Amino acid sequence: MSSFLSPLVVTPMPDGRKWKLVRPFTYHVGSLQSKTKIIVKAGFITDFASVPSQLWWLIPPWGTYGKAAVVHDWLYHQQIFTRGISDYIFYEAMGVLRVPQWKRLLMFWAVRLFGRVTWKERKK
Repeated sequence: MSSFLSPLVVTPMPDGRKWKLVRPFTYHVGSLQSKTKIIVKAGFITDFASVPSQLWWLIPPWGTYGKAAVVHDWLYHQQIFTRGISDYIFYEAMGVLRVPQWKRLLMFWAVRLFGRVTWKERKK
């Protein structure tokens, strides 16, 4: 079963919108038989959920989905899986965190529809 294997420890950056991981952060992907683990390295900088500020009233940058957003940011940064798999892992991780289904679907479809630009920027 998917699970977060370590606590998320971050410190704010001077801009007040980004955060830096103080320690490595690990997420186990998929079933108990899966050996796939995602290790987000200390020093990685995240903005948690990349939501336009006009929509923060509905989906703020930080919420119960915060750990999943950090994993997703890392996956887009590293591109170790396809974009589709990375987005699905985000959806799965939000489920582990018991994010309500409507919010998981909204956030999943947002990254599917609008994440392409960020993915391509990271490929450079």
